Amino acid sequence: MKKYIMLFIAFICFTNINAQTTTEKLKSEKLNETRDIQLYIPEGYSKDKVYPVIVVLDAHYLFESVVSNARYYSYWDEMPECIVVGVNQYKSEDRAKDCAYNDASGLPEKKSAQFFEFIGMELVSYVEKNYNTANFKMIVGHDLTANFANYYLFKEVPLFDAYINLSPYFAPKMEGRIATRLEEFENKKFYYLATSDEDTRKEAKRIRGFNETLKELKNENIFYYYDDFTEANHNSLAVQAIPRAMSKIFTIYRPISVKEYKEKIVTLKTSPYLYLMDKYKTIEDLFGFEKRVTVNDFMAIYSAVRKKENSSEDLELLAKLGKKEYPDTALFHFFMGEYYEKIGKPKKALRMYQNGFSMSPIDFITKDLMLDKADKIKQDFGW
Repeated sequence: MKKYIMLFIAFICFTNINAQTTTEKLKSEKLNETRDIQLYIPEGYSKDKVYPVIVVLDAHYLFESVVSNARYYSYWDEMPECIVVGVNQYKSEDRAKDCAYNDASGLPEKKSAQFFEFIGMELVSYVEKNYNTANFKMIVGHDLTANFANYYLFKEVPLFDAYINLSPYFAPKMEGRIATRLEEFENKKFYYLATSDEDTRKEAKRIRGFNETLKELKNENIFYYYDDFTEANHNSLAVQAIPRAMSKIFTIYRPISVKEYKEKIVTLKTSPYLYLMDKYKTIEDLFGFEKRVTVNDFMAIYSAVRKKENSSEDLELLAKLGKKEYPDTALFHFFMGEYYEKIGKPKKALRMYQNGFSMSPIDFITKDLMLDKADKIKQDFGW
């Protein structure tokens, strides 16, 4: 019986993914042909929001893995909801032509140069024309297509902000060109590289050598990540690397973790509130939209503020932010109540706790807690 239940759940999940994914024909003037593309639009798509775009090369076998991980991480608010668009490259001869390069220069030529323009000027434009897209764009490729994705780094204004390289088959001179280019960027770029123990021997050697070079990058605007999987071959590493890459690239978007709290926030010599503001300003700058501060992050910063000696100003600022983000809850009243207690104004604190009693509870801030805080002030002052 359990077996049938699991099969049913798997079927429901599969059909739900398919319900949000379409396969379309996109006529290309650059290629002078029609290409099959796959398109995933988030279930809750709204014209009032904007969505980062993920371009998937080799979509005929990578697309579903990218979509599944995008859906999973966005469900847990660990990355924004994204539009995923992929180019199917079923035939090996077509794939080779799409990604071909000149053996001497290592640069795209013939159809590959046209395919480069197709991605940048037609595929991405098609998505931007029909949907609300954010500034942030990512590209994913495997061996030949991973190498191809790197050519977008060399545009004066690169089309993509994040590059997922799954066991790339690098063209001649490519590693040096990439390393030099990554040192030049004055805005944030994300670069992920992966190989494995059972990867193609020649390419794995190049990738590991390239990793040694990239580890020495001095540019603080480059966020570089690398994985060398111990139990994977050239093909299977993709399904391990995609979730790892997405998790790393969207670290800033995730709610504050225990590790982030212990290693970055508790040790701060500056204001925890400013840390929170910087985190959300970075999210806005990167992805092009303002993210609502999570309750988790409010409580993490509140906990850090309580550990600081001169924390009254942060409490007041946190309270005002709580009023903006969660106006129907007791968040504002609780934080302001503690603020007034800290600056020696118990009557104002009492009023805050009493007013907060009628508001909706949030996290640990319950009606009973507000009542207890108010009663304690009355007892302390004999009111």
